[in-house]
Amino acid sequence: MRRICVDMDEVMADTLAEHLRRYNQTFDENVTPHDLAGKGLWEITPPGRQQQLRDFLDAEDFFENLALMPGAQKVLKDLSARFEIFIATQAMAVPNSLGPKYRWLQRHFPFIPPTHYVFCGNKSILRADYLIDDQPKNLLCFAGQGLLYTAPHNLAVTGFVRVNNWQEVGEYFAPIHD
Repeated sequence: MRRICVDMDEVMADTLAEHLRRYNQTFDENVTPHDLAGKGLWEITPPGRQQQLRDFLDAEDFFENLALMPGAQKVLKDLSARFEIFIATQAMAVPNSLGPKYRWLQRHFPFIPPTHYVFCGNKSILRADYLIDDQPKNLLCFAGQGLLYTAPHNLAVTGFVRVNNWQEVGEYFAPIHD
């Protein structure tokens, strides 16, 4: 059975929406995903606010109730009938996220067993046929076929197979069978 690794943040879970909500609420701003076209939130945030951005991520409740990316549950459920699905998230970058991410996955993706969660720091260790990720750097170190999941920060990136949403993920894998 072919194996698909799927990133969690900005692919399955709308991490950016929560980061923007906290940022805008704290600093009385109105930054939108559109404002980030080609950039990450860290790149447009003044130096004096950088630590607060990190503190948002380190908060115990940040990853607990993230919104789902539309279609992620259905498409991954459908794919799990034909592929071995692993969730590969760089949780070690935010150690407080391990428990909340585990609980979030259990709540929203009960059909993916916990033995298929990979909480890592570097995705070059992954051995799979496919990786769906929003970070080009993770796809560059991946030996299989990478799919760049569109996010505001990667809009200008070229050179990868791109999927804009979960419907396109489903369409990409529809003709692929063992």
